[in-house]
Amino acid sequence: MEYEYMLMRNEKETQNRCCGGRVWCVQDICGIICAVLTWSLILYAEFVVTMVILLPHPYKAYRYINFIIFNTGSFLAFASHLRTMLSDPGAVPKGNATKEMIQQLGYQEGQVFFKCPKCCSIKPERAHHCSVCQRCIRKMDHHCPWINNCVGENNQKFFVLFTFYIAFISIHSIFLAVNQFCLCIKNEWRECSNYSPPATVILLLFLILEALLFAVFTMIMLGTQLNAIWTDETGIEQLKKEEARWVKKSRWKSFQAVFGHFSLAWFSPFTQPLRAKHENYLYSV
Repeated sequence: MEYEYMLMRNEKETQNRCCGGRVWCVQDICGIICAVLTWSLILYAEFVVTMVILLPHPYKAYRYINFIIFNTGSFLAFASHLRTMLSDPGAVPKGNATKEMIQQLGYQEGQVFFKCPKCCSIKPERAHHCSVCQRCIRKMDHHCPWINNCVGENNQKFFVLFTFYIAFISIHSIFLAVNQFCLCIKNEWRECSNYSPPATVILLLFLILEALLFAVFTMIMLGTQLNAIWTDETGIEQLKKEEARWVKKSRWKSFQAVFGHFSLAWFSPFTQPLRAKHENYLYSV
């Protein structure tokens, strides 16, 4: 059994890596399709808002202000999605259940600890095995096909930002589309769009439908994530109604553990808060 663990630990873990092992990427066809679909829908909204709504608008201030707001939100949503998808969510190394690692972790003889039989690893507290990622994930909340990754200890901030910015641009695009409809009706569909009235109606209706669906979905996900951080209890722990064997953080400390000390960096997908030192070295990939 020890030999099996060592083989698994020494082998290159390529199923969740790309670019020569430098980038985390789950090779799940369903997740990849969902991720590409997400990018396509963002690009569609970008096209309709820019080409159908804003460029033909007669008021320059309205055009430029909303162009900057919507494109900034779209860029941050896209960046947040990429960071969530390409970040290691907190995977536990395979095959680390060796005598040397057990001693290094400070376990005494006869002390109880948990092993994962699927990836031959020592499971840290609050870690769960993901059948799609084929790894144990620290503080795993759930596996989301839309980001083709798990939401875990290392990327929960980016997932929260992704849901926040998608909800924001969805609500903003609904406002812009409804306002454009009113403008077109007021002008009797003259000079309100660079496209024919039927094409304009179809494009705007599909944008509103897409925005409504995404706004509702992402606001629900945003609420559940904020609640999980607030209560210091992941989605899996809430679903399984697991008894809290860990010391729960205060609500503010729980938010700081995900986002870091309060600053504008909370809203940036390009900064990652320093993680707590809880077994980070021993359980790093």
